[in-house]
Amino acid sequence: MLRTLLGACLAAGLLAGCSSHPEIPVSDQQALVMESSVLAAGISASEPAVVATEIQATASSTLYNERQQPVTVHYRFFWHPLDAPRTIVVPARSSVTLYGSANILGAHKARLYLYL
Repeated sequence: MLRTLLGACLAAGLLAGCSSHPEIPVSDQQALVMESSVLAAGISASEPAVVATEIQATASSTLYNERQQPVTVHYRFFWHPLDAPRTIVVPARSSVTLYGSANILGAHKARLYLYL
């Protein structure tokens, strides 16, 4: 009897966990995530700034290249786990601004993930 009750509770807990939608929590301390290889390549970045309107939210961040050669950087704005990764080349001794748009209503925070 105890095994049956324990099994039923375990099954209910697993089903409850499966019904929730995937999301990535974004705290104020984790708005910008950079792999160490990006820093080693001479790239620095500003934290994403988010502007939300009634229709859509957009985020922007500026990347700076301190080196004498261009650097290809892959990036992803995480509004939710389905955003596709993108690639940009940051010219030597220059900066570029990245932009991303949320595909969900009510977004007010974003995490930017940078990698080579």
